[in-house]
Amino acid sequence: MAVHLITGGAGFVAVNLTRQLLQRGESVLAIDNLSRGRREFLREFSNSNGFVFVEMDCADGSQFLPLIESFHSRQRISEVWHLAANSDIPAGVSNPRIDLKDTFLTTFETLLLMRDLEIPILHFASSSAVYGDLKDLAISETSGPAAPISNYGAMKLASEAQIRAAAECFLERANIFRFPNVVGTPATHGVILDLIRKARTTPSGFEVLGDGTQRKIYLHVDDLVEAMLCIRDQSKDRYSVFNIGPSDDGITVREIAESVRDEVAPHAKIRYGVGNKGWVGDVPTFRYAVEKVSSLGWTPRLGSKEAVRGAVKQIAAVELR
Repeated sequence: MAVHLITGGAGFVAVNLTRQLLQRGESVLAIDNLSRGRREFLREFSNSNGFVFVEMDCADGSQFLPLIESFHSRQRISEVWHLAANSDIPAGVSNPRIDLKDTFLTTFETLLLMRDLEIPILHFASSSAVYGDLKDLAISETSGPAAPISNYGAMKLASEAQIRAAAECFLERANIFRFPNVVGTPATHGVILDLIRKARTTPSGFEVLGDGTQRKIYLHVDDLVEAMLCIRDQSKDRYSVFNIGPSDDGITVREIAESVRDEVAPHAKIRYGVGNKGWVGDVPTFRYAVEKVSSLGWTPRLGSKEAVRGAVKQIAAVELR
C-alpha cells in the first residue's frame, strides 16, 4: 500500500485527489496551512484509517522537515503530490512575496525534504500560466519560449526548473501537470464562485471583470484527477511535462456569466467592464494541444462548456447551504 504526501492537502484539487487515492486503498498524509484550503473539506475522510491531516506551512522547512521525517520513520512515504501554491493571481501581482513564498518556496522546501528523506517520486501541479500569452496558438508542451505575464506563472515556471534540476540529481521520477482552469467543488476561488456570490448579493445585476470576450478552456476537477492518476500510472519517464485539458476552443466569460445568471439570478442585468483582460497578468485567450496526455489513454468526459455548466450548478447548490 503506497503512502502519499499531499501538500496543499485541504485545497480544492487535493480533496478530490485524496478521495480517489483512499478508494484505491492507499494512504494519504495531507499538509496545509489553511490559507486557501478549509478543514471542513476534509470531514469526509475523518473515519478513514488511511488519512492524516496536519496544519502546517510547508514553506517553513524548520517545521516541515522534522514533522515529515517523524511520520516517514513510521510509514514510509513513496510519493509526493505538491499542490501547495498561491492560487490568487491578482494578490500575487499586488504583493510578489506571496508567490515567492507560497508558490516557489513551498516547492523548494518540498524538494529539500524529498532529497533528505530519499522520497523518490514527485507529482507537481503547474499551470498554463507558465506559457504567458500565446494568443490563438494551440499550446503544446514544447511551445515557447515560456514567458509568463504574472508572478504566479513566473514562480510556477521557476518551480518547474527547480524540479528539473532535482530530477537530474536525486528524484527517480517527476511528473509536471500543467493545469488549465479547473472547476467543480469544493470551490475556493475562480470566476464561477465570484460571479455566483455577486449574483446572490445583488440579484438585480452584477459586474464582470473585462468585456466578456475572454475565451479559455475549462476542465472539471473529476476529469483532472483522472488525468493525474493516469499519468502517474502510465508515464515512466524520469521527467515529464503534460498539458491537461480538453481539446476544444473553450468558453467565453460572457457565456459563463450568462450561465450563472440563468442558474442564480434570472432577472439580473450583467454589466461588463472594458478590455479583454480581467486583471493584470490575465491571459485572455488560450487553448491546449493535448495529444501527449491523450496518448496515455485519457480523454475528458466533459468539454469546457459542459464542465462550466455542471460546475455552476454544483457550486450554486453548495453556496445555498
